Amino acid sequence: MTAAEPVLKVSSLRMDFGGLRALDGVDLEIRRNEIVALVGPNGAGKTTFFDCLTGIITPTGGDIVIAPPGKESRRINGLAPNRITETGLARTFQTIRLFPGMTVLENVMIGRHCRLASGILGAVMRDRRTRAEEEKVVHDSYAVLEKLGLAACVNEPARNLPYGDQRRLEIARALATEPFLLLLDEPAAGMNPKETRELDELIVRLRATEKVSILLIEHDMKLVMNLSDRIYVLDYGRKIADGPPEQIRSDPKVIKAYLGE
Repeated sequence: MTAAEPVLKVSSLRMDFGGLRALDGVDLEIRRNEIVALVGPNGAGKTTFFDCLTGIITPTGGDIVIAPPGKESRRINGLAPNRITETGLARTFQTIRLFPGMTVLENVMIGRHCRLASGILGAVMRDRRTRAEEEKVVHDSYAVLEKLGLAACVNEPARNLPYGDQRRLEIARALATEPFLLLLDEPAAGMNPKETRELDELIVRLRATEKVSILLIEHDMKLVMNLSDRIYVLDYGRKIADGPPEQIRSDPKVIKAYLGE
């Protein structure tokens, strides 16, 4: 697969909730190793779009096709969330969804679950293969925490982490699933300027070191403009623009709907 080929292609995506059309024929494409942003005013349909991609809801119409590096393309509409995670899509959420009473390491180990070969019988019998796999899960999870600068708090309950580190831990858990595409839903929400700068650096580093494509929803337009290779803009469930940051910044439709004069 070349850098120009898409790892995700969304065509004419539509989502209806009763008489409300939340997404109206949205097209989007992400290429290998790209950082792409999805922006727009509140209620534009951004999180609904993520929910469709990750199987939380099934779209009313359209196609979602993935092409993981080295694998055949496939349509994932209607797959259960855990099956979609297994294909290589992982996400974080607007509201932090950690297991607060579990340790930092345990939270990341949960992310490794979709890559385990041992089934229920192995868990009950605790054979040598299962024990070896469990040891590898601990090792791999710790390695992810090292990459995100969280190894020092490996045994801390997640609830004890500062807010910015909790956001990092969510990203660590998503990375533990070994995604080819990482979906970040407002990762800078609630962060102070220092934490936001560190997040900017982290996302760029992850793209380089993990060879992962990234799609993010974000309201911090400075972060979006700094990070993104391309930007898609939604308004009332419709795509009103897409292109590189400099093009989006000066697009009259985007200025009117979202950026302001």
